[in-house]
Amino acid sequence: MSIPLEVQEILQTLESAGFKAYVVGGCVRDALLCQITRNPYIPKDWDITTSATPDEVMRVFADSKVLPTGLKHGTVSLIKKSVPYEITTFRIDGDYLNARSPESVHFSTSLEEDLKRRDFTINALAYHYHEGLVDRFCGLDDLQNGVIRCVGNANERLCEDALRILRALRFASLLGFTIEQSTKDAMFAHRQRLTKISQERIRVELTKLLCGKNVKSVLEEYAEIIAVCIPEIFPMIGFRQHHPYHHLDVWGHTILAIDRACEDSIIRWTMLLHDIGKPHTFTQKEGVGHFYGHAQKSALIAEKILDRLRWDKKTKCVILTLITHHDIVLESSPKSVRRLLSKLDNELFELLLEVKKADILAQNPSLISERLKNLAEIREIKAQVLDSQMAFCLKDLAVNGRDLQHIGITEGKEIGKILSTLLTLVIEEKIENTQASLLREARTLYHSAHK
Repeated sequence: MSIPLEVQEILQTLESAGFKAYVVGGCVRDALLCQITRNPYIPKDWDITTSATPDEVMRVFADSKVLPTGLKHGTVSLIKKSVPYEITTFRIDGDYLNARSPESVHFSTSLEEDLKRRDFTINALAYHYHEGLVDRFCGLDDLQNGVIRCVGNANERLCEDALRILRALRFASLLGFTIEQSTKDAMFAHRQRLTKISQERIRVELTKLLCGKNVKSVLEEYAEIIAVCIPEIFPMIGFRQHHPYHHLDVWGHTILAIDRACEDSIIRWTMLLHDIGKPHTFTQKEGVGHFYGHAQKSALIAEKILDRLRWDKKTKCVILTLITHHDIVLESSPKSVRRLLSKLDNELFELLLEVKKADILAQNPSLISERLKNLAEIREIKAQVLDSQMAFCLKDLAVNGRDLQHIGITEGKEIGKILSTLLTLVIEEKIENTQASLLREARTLYHSAHK
């Protein structure tokens, strides 16, 4: 297995000082997976495990920059050429009392004891450039066979750290692996322990899971686990839509929309939440289901979920905007496109088109072709609007606030209101975007307001 020169030098330095040292965990898994799949991807983060204690590591590398990033758990970070390398002492974990991390750790001189405490066999692999692969739990076999299996007793591993339940789902989604039966059984048995995990950690794991190539089968098979993290999805599961556009229930449509979306975290979170308000807005007339106002209801529910998961304000705003507008009817005309561009910027508009595309691809297959054709026309019209520099925002107008001041309109709020009205008139093609036309209309609007 190929190891970067800097990593080999770290191992050699520790060994020269009389300690054992190996690369371990995810970097070994990913490097081996590259060989198995012939994928050129090379791990970026190389973690090292050693028999040296943190104090001994810092003494060995006294001439280098070493940061005490996790002394409680035996970890320091060595900085080489601006790249951090985590070096962790062989350890045995104490009791887990909070469903997440051990109350104490005990340093060890045994690599096997260190590997035994890890979550899955594919992550309990170590490598040394002379000794070769150290595989005490058949992790290589599981890697080759595409299997996720807990190290040792699955119930014990998942009770120790409930986040491992989501990590298993994340690996299943990203790698396309299946979860071994006893591990799967333990995941369902202990899923309620996820309520003890911090919302930030849940957000991180769910985001990676949603962007995986195997997300569809994971969400189908493990919906009851995902719903522990986001209880609001429970009403979606099995909720029939009774509408010609939809051949799947709300949860089935949501899963397919996520799967058909581009692998962008914002888009995939939008698809997860875009119809979450449907069960709360359902009405039925003559056998046909309707969900009036479901986009707005979905946005309200989604806002509570995103706040709970500690999303940053900017990302939350983008997701909520996309959810609010995902069901908007777009006509294939420059006027319609400019109206929406005036509400959204070009970047948001492009994201919305991706959302609408994923939504369409998850609808009744017999209706997809025509709706995708309409979407392609709208994308083409948007490009024409941008290329021809048609006005769709205030800065595109041929006049600005200073021009209005020059004709005697001085009050700030009134200037803003008049400019907004002028933009609407230009977008609706009721006046030309020329300085003369706009100033003439501005005078009319001002005098009408002050009669």
